Amino acid sequence: MIVLLLAASSGAFAAGVEDAGPSTSAAKTAMSDGEIKKIDREAAKLTIKHGELKNLGMPGMTMVFRVQPATMIDQVKVGDKVRFVAEKVAGALTVTSLEVPK
Repeated sequence: MIVLLLAASSGAFAAGVEDAGPSTSAAKTAMSDGEIKKIDREAAKLTIKHGELKNLGMPGMTMVFRVQPATMIDQVKVGDKVRFVAEKVAGALTVTSLEVPK
């Protein structure tokens, strides 16, 4: 009887976790708007004035991000309006996707 209860509980738990997957995944890839304020090519960092970062639960502000891959820095110049995804990578806030809308 205990085995049946555990099996039923784990099935319900697995279903609940599976249902949460798509919305969590969508939040991680939500792009935010920003403006490039400073570029540090040697350190592979961008200073971005940005709106809310929903996937990180952060309000709008100006902050420094690492960029991965570093070659994305070549796409932008100071003053560019951008759309980007920032995530925590190895404990550091990192731009993992970057677009310069035309």
